[in-house]
Amino acid sequence: MLKRIRYRLLLSLALTSASGLICAAQQGAAGAANQAQPGPPPTLVKIRDDIYVLQNQANNGADLGFYGGNATIMLTNDGVVLIDSKSDREHDDLIAKLKTLSDKPVKYVILTHNHGDHTGGAAKLKAMGASLIISAADRDNMARGNQPPVADFGYFGEAQLTLGGKEARLFQFRGHTRGDTVAYLPAQKVIALGDMLTTAETIPMIVNYPDGGSWSDWARSMNDIVKMDFDTVIPGHGPAVTKAQFLELRAKMLAIMDRVRTLNRDKRTMEEIQQTLVKEFNWGFGGSAGNIAGMMVELR
Repeated sequence: MLKRIRYRLLLSLALTSASGLICAAQQGAAGAANQAQPGPPPTLVKIRDDIYVLQNQANNGADLGFYGGNATIMLTNDGVVLIDSKSDREHDDLIAKLKTLSDKPVKYVILTHNHGDHTGGAAKLKAMGASLIISAADRDNMARGNQPPVADFGYFGEAQLTLGGKEARLFQFRGHTRGDTVAYLPAQKVIALGDMLTTAETIPMIVNYPDGGSWSDWARSMNDIVKMDFDTVIPGHGPAVTKAQFLELRAKMLAIMDRVRTLNRDKRTMEEIQQTLVKEFNWGFGGSAGNIAGMMVELR
């Protein structure tokens, strides 16, 4: 019992330390983004005849901080479904670009998780009449962080949204946060993963420990996601990829996790682990550096 209590204390201390490192890294990135000038406004990328992504032209911190992450657009005869809302500052450009695709209003905004680069534009969309949907776990994260606005609907486990005869299936997973939403569009064979996946090395995949993220659960979640029938994967940041490319990115992250386990068991220091990950995988610097302390506790 004493050993278990000691382990829990170490876990708490390490995750608190990791949380501080992640927050510091994120604040540093946000500060750098505020100082750096963003590139040209995001551009529409066609995925299917009725599916588009409003995607940043530069995969860097300046664009992320100013414009937010990817926003996926599903067009229907009865209105538009958005998956993520980009930033508050990008709202007018988002609406202008939507008008080039449809004269219908935004009916629903599905939020993949609670972070501001995906929820920042939600308040203005809600004011225009859109309903906001997020997992119950990340709805709690929003409320805990005093993020306006709290979503209209929070779901547990799975949900289904149908508009204009088109379907979006929502699945709650744990990975980047404690309640990531994966939006699966079965007719189009498209899946939007939010920050469970990024495809730009300049914006590496991380989990957010303060918001309940977990690499172990990320791996388990991915085991379920790969079983779904899709051809195209839309990440939280970076360009869409094929399923084959997605599997390669997943394999790389699993290899990173296995390397951390091995180095951890060999009693390597955090600095040694970081140096190895950067050298072998080009991962473990910038925002991802803040994950290593938590990984050393989680991946034993």
